[in-house]
Amino acid sequence: MNILKRIFNFYYEGFKNMQVGKRLWLIIFIKLFIMFAILKLFFFQDFLDTKFKTDKQKSDYVTEQLINNN
Repeated sequence: MNILKRIFNFYYEGFKNMQVGKRLWLIIFIKLFIMFAILKLFFFQDFLDTKFKTDKQKSDYVTEQLINNN
């Protein structure tokens, strides 16, 4: 447990003292939010839930697509 605390403190102190690093991490988090939250809402809609009602139908469709579409 002591090693995990030392590793955490190493990174925490390192990022706390960085000036450019704080802006860089802010940009990274904004980009990740855009990629996973906003793009998912508009471009990656749940296809299986709109086409099939049961899990069995969904799994049959996925299996068929994997086998037939090499």
